[in-house]
Amino acid sequence: MFDRLSELVSSGVPCFFYTNFKGEILHCYALDELKNHDIEFSFNEVKPSQNSPHKPLNFPLSKELYENKFKAVQEHIRAGNTYLLNLTQPTPIETTYSLREIYTMAYAPYKLRIKNKFVCFSPEPFITIEDNTINTYPMKGTIDASVPNAIETILEDSKELAEHTMIVDLLRNDLGIVATDIQVEEFRTISTINTGKKQLHQVSSHISGKLPLNWREEIGKLLKSLLPAGSISGTPKKSTVEIIEEIEEYKRNYFTGVFGHYDGENLYSAVAIRFIENINGKLVYKSGGGITAESDCFKEYQEMLDKIYIP
Repeated sequence: MFDRLSELVSSGVPCFFYTNFKGEILHCYALDELKNHDIEFSFNEVKPSQNSPHKPLNFPLSKELYENKFKAVQEHIRAGNTYLLNLTQPTPIETTYSLREIYTMAYAPYKLRIKNKFVCFSPEPFITIEDNTINTYPMKGTIDASVPNAIETILEDSKELAEHTMIVDLLRNDLGIVATDIQVEEFRTISTINTGKKQLHQVSSHISGKLPLNWREEIGKLLKSLLPAGSISGTPKKSTVEIIEEIEEYKRNYFTGVFGHYDGENLYSAVAIRFIENINGKLVYKSGGGITAESDCFKEYQEMLDKIYIP
């Protein structure tokens, strides 16, 4: 289906696509086919005047079981097998709303619903391509906005700086596979989101590069070479993904994949986080965060829980 994406884009056909975590599977449709497949997506919608973020009832992994996984990651870090690993876990949730209703009520920069299978409402773009410029916006670092001097605290935290710098370096290298003239346009800017019970500050950067003029003909190959997304896997990517599969002990599937659309000229995409999946009639919320040598187990566990919300 990566070839199908290239065919549609090079022909100027507006289309939509989504992938699983590792980029092994890609689904691609012309935009006029989406209704027949019961797929909805939205990019950069206008924020409604009334929006009520809330936290669904949830039943997370115990602190003890999370700590075991956290320690296993730390052992791999000490052994030099990974330097940064995005550790996630599934959390059963309960809500009276259907996935279609959740999709409709939620506000986020990037939203997606695939049938009655899953819904996500992501704050994180992946790549955008306008003219011949490719951009990516890695998001790494989260803090409760109620913490005194929260923005200064996260920006001055050495662990957070190291983690974010590693992801920026990884994404610079990834873009270098497909583009030239790689530039860090912005480094560690702050955005704020409302999770219902609290606000979170999140840290992002902006990296750009120049693509060859024929990028539309090669977009399938280009996209595949960038997956999985560095901000939700880690570095070095190959060994870190292997460790993720060993330690997480569940299938991410389409969680932390990417989804996007081509409008006939430009391409826009997002990382599939803030994600609810219907598994055998039960809803599961998948969330997590980046682990480094300096990470604190309790803080990382709390960040995983903080990210369980419907915006």
